[in-house]
Amino acid sequence: MDKEPLAEGNDGDATDRNLVHTALEGCRDALDALVRRHQSFIYGVAVHMLWDPRDAEDVTQEILIKIITGLSSFRGSSAFRTWAYRIAVNHVLNCKRSRAEEVITGFEVLAGGTDDLAAMEPPDEMVTDAERRLLDEETRLACLSGMLLCLDRAQRLTFILGETLEVSDALGSEILGITRENFRQRLARARQQLYGFMRGKCGLADPANPCRCARKTQRAIRAGFVDPKSLKFVAAHVARVEAYAQERSHALERATKSYAHLFRDQNRREPPDLAAKLREILSDQCFRGALDLDGALR
Repeated sequence: MDKEPLAEGNDGDATDRNLVHTALEGCRDALDALVRRHQSFIYGVAVHMLWDPRDAEDVTQEILIKIITGLSSFRGSSAFRTWAYRIAVNHVLNCKRSRAEEVITGFEVLAGGTDDLAAMEPPDEMVTDAERRLLDEETRLACLSGMLLCLDRAQRLTFILGETLEVSDALGSEILGITRENFRQRLARARQQLYGFMRGKCGLADPANPCRCARKTQRAIRAGFVDPKSLKFVAAHVARVEAYAQERSHALERATKSYAHLFRDQNRREPPDLAAKLREILSDQCFRGALDLDGALR
């Protein structure tokens, strides 16, 4: 994987601009390289915003097509990543609400399944220990993602940028088109709401809290948030999860003061490589027309 563009500073922007120029001259390899440099960040935003990794892949593809077909309109007044990520955040803010967003409308909804300990069920004795660990991990990740859905979209996006993806307030404010102070205030409010809920409910935040992922698994399966035959969150890392889930779970339960790493860690996975798929969608003929090769970078 290419070096993370956010860590490259001015050198990274120079690389981006060179790839844009070369792509506009008709080089497909340059376009592929540009897509691969930025698809990870864009997918990270989408998957945290929408809950379902498959929805996030579709939205990431839509965003990348917008960026590709709009390359000739990039005038260079800001860094390319800022320009591209503005397109990404505007798209996810305005896209159709996901099924999960329709179901999880606030912290009170999520809290409904945590207050009644009697409603929590013991693990299914018919599955193996390895299968149980995998399902419990899927439940944990699904629940953490569900917590993010309790924030409104603007606060959720700010939290994802500032806390999960660790974007600075300077870059975050540029991407969102707000002041640095407004970005910090939004982030502070999102942290207060999310971590306040976790302190009172989540067993990962405080072992004294009532909610336990393992005891919610059966309910999550019946509600359709966990499908044993089609795991959304851990399918790409089954081997890693089986080896480290128990160790990681114990470490997380000791984290009583800092919760940000829970959200940073939950989607440490590579996005799908969309460059090849985009080659098929944008045929050679429409590629040249879509890029408007007569346009020029300013």
